[in-house]
Amino acid sequence: MDFFLPVAQVQVTIWVILLLSFIVGIISGLFGIGGGFLMTPVLIFLGIPPTYAVANEANNILGTSVSGALHHWFRKTLDYKMGITIVAGGVIGTGVGMLIFAYLKEKGVINVSITLAYIYMLVIIGTLMFAKGYKELTDLRKKITIKRKAHDHYWIHGLPFRMKFHKSRLYESALVPIMLGFIVGIFASIMGVGGAFLMVPAMIYIIGMPTKLVPGTSLFVTIFITGLVVIVHALKFQTIDFILVFILLIGSIIGLHVGLRISQKLNASEYKTLLAILLLAVGLIMGIETFVLEKGSSLFAPVKSGQIDNKLAEVILSLSANNPITYGFLSIIIVVLIGVSFSYARELMNYIKFDIDKKKYNFFK
Repeated sequence: MDFFLPVAQVQVTIWVILLLSFIVGIISGLFGIGGGFLMTPVLIFLGIPPTYAVANEANNILGTSVSGALHHWFRKTLDYKMGITIVAGGVIGTGVGMLIFAYLKEKGVINVSITLAYIYMLVIIGTLMFAKGYKELTDLRKKITIKRKAHDHYWIHGLPFRMKFHKSRLYESALVPIMLGFIVGIFASIMGVGGAFLMVPAMIYIIGMPTKLVPGTSLFVTIFITGLVVIVHALKFQTIDFILVFILLIGSIIGLHVGLRISQKLNASEYKTLLAILLLAVGLIMGIETFVLEKGSSLFAPVKSGQIDNKLAEVILSLSANNPITYGFLSIIIVVLIGVSFSYARELMNYIKFDIDKKKYNFFK
């Protein structure tokens, strides 16, 4: 079934977008990442203009991050203090990133800069994580007991303004998470993602957070970063297409909760190794698209252009063009409400299931 996107001015096959967003949602639930570093390139490969792919995936990430963060809040696996500290640096980094973006765009090298940044960062981080995760898995198979500290200490942990992060059981300089947020904010502005694919490894290996707290805290931070990106795109560029956002969000949130359930069965070493393989795979695909295939060709079939063919599309296009402030905030409110609704619905289902299982247990006892 094809549907015309009035703002992006392209026609898409709904089941393809739903399937891809479902897969990315599973990955998001597994690793505590927004999924933008996966879905944004896929949307671009499909033929959706980059500016629209970035803006609408950011809006989708906002909804899934709200839903995922609530899941971790219910289970008390979210460090608010650490998250707020990272967000403080992220806001500053986002402003700096916008200035860098404007400079690169003025020089005419923004596209190649974004592509190279994706490839190099994914390959470097993925290789380091895979090496460490694989070693840990090998040691577990050999039944080698590894005695380790709570986390490794680097020179940055000795910086001033030390704070206690009780939930993570850390006592280190607040400048460490602030610097992390600053760097994530810069990359998020330039690359149009929530930055969790960079944030998650840094939380584990640099900050030293317990692995079980990383996904929830990462999603919490992503809410604020993507929210800022959506507001800027809605007000300045009018690139939010709510029909595309809605299709992405339905698939992503369903996949998210599937991924959250699967993640409960993984140990820390498996978690790190799988994330590393994922990062390397995305980097490889982007490298092939950039350096191997001929210009204009793609591993994915492009979407088709089309024309407005229904009243809903006309209303959305008119609202986006004439009332961007209202349209932008309305899209944010709707995706947040959808994300919250899915989380509470899942918790209600779990409660009902637990209550039924408890009654069965008491009956047979």
